[in-house]
Amino acid sequence: MVNIDVLHGDTGELLATATNERRFMTEGARRILLGLKEGRIQGVLFLPPGPGIGILSISKSGDLALSMASFLSGISATAWINGSNANIMTPLHYKDIIIPPLMPILENITLLPSGHVDVRDTIPDPDTEGNRGSLIPIEHSSSRFLFAVSEDDRNWNSLFAQQAAARLRHHGKENFEVVTYPRAGHFLEVPYMPNCPSRFHAALGKVMVFGGEVKAHLEAQRDLWRRVQEFFRKHLKDSNTGQKARL
Repeated sequence: MVNIDVLHGDTGELLATATNERRFMTEGARRILLGLKEGRIQGVLFLPPGPGIGILSISKSGDLALSMASFLSGISATAWINGSNANIMTPLHYKDIIIPPLMPILENITLLPSGHVDVRDTIPDPDTEGNRGSLIPIEHSSSRFLFAVSEDDRNWNSLFAQQAAARLRHHGKENFEVVTYPRAGHFLEVPYMPNCPSRFHAALGKVMVFGGEVKAHLEAQRDLWRRVQEFFRKHLKDSNTGQKARL
């Protein structure tokens, strides 16, 4: 639910007000665990009425979703949006397994003429000698994967999605699909959420760019939301009743 106020540009007088209410989930999902970071959606865990769990993830929650799908049972569908195929920033512990973190190279931060910073090249290539220990072993997962990547994402490198797909293919798996959106930015969210081309980053102390051309980004969000719904409807099924989880 979003409250919208229209103010006069010079006087600040309130000219109009409205409330926009939009529902993205229909009845059928038993429980939804929503992850937020600085007010923006980071990850959603769908627990449908029947067997099978679906994960919708974006940004840092992307590598967490891949880790869950690789080590936990019952996850049938994993939608990964502009994330990483390697464990980032902090060690990941599961039983006696520890996946070391892939750390950003802060020297690769680019300061733009506007004063904003571009961090796209700070995460090193995980599929190189010395970094492969941080790669998430997604080949062990029985989940289906939907990898969505924006080509103008200035937060994560679109290379990560291609590497994840190549890893699965190398292990003889075809349980994935990759969709690419030219000129779209980092935060591919639900339709009609405005593009977030830049934002203040508390850790960096500067405004960080996230990329994306407005029209292309909004079109990508509409297309991806349709694909995500189809993906979960197809792969989150109740094997006992034949009913599909609804999104």
